[in-house]
Amino acid sequence: MPTFDVVSEVDMHEVTNAVDQSNREVRTRFDFKGTDSSFSREGEAITLKSESDFQLKQMLDMLQGKLNKRGIDIACLAIAEPELVGKEARQTVTIRQGLETDLSRKIVKMLKESKLKVQGAIQGDKVRVTGKKRDDLQEVIATLREAKFDMPLQYINFRD
Repeated sequence: MPTFDVVSEVDMHEVTNAVDQSNREVRTRFDFKGTDSSFSREGEAITLKSESDFQLKQMLDMLQGKLNKRGIDIACLAIAEPELVGKEARQTVTIRQGLETDLSRKIVKMLKESKLKVQGAIQGDKVRVTGKKRDDLQEVIATLREAKFDMPLQYINFRD
């Protein structure tokens, strides 16, 4: 039986490259000269540090542009509010990965409502879709692409 998995994953190596590129750009831009502005990544959290809220907004745009150029959907970013402490402003951007339980349930419910002869099974942070025909699975992928979810979805392990 043909199957495939619906996942939401981010290539963390590309995230590291985007953070490094953003750091290089901050060091060379004229409007950031003399400021202690930087990006740092620890795990799935990216911390933006600068002197003002306005500069943080510019840095966030810069980071989103670099991530987008590297093929990372910026819909997976959870952007926290800026924190102003003394002369320093910080903002944390968290990379969200994996399907949450609520989103997995929505996907399975959507599969059942679509009246296609497929079955969805939640397996941890992914949803396995099984059907008898390859065409049904391709219709499922098209249906999920049309639906608007707050997380970017990828379709992997397509097997006959």
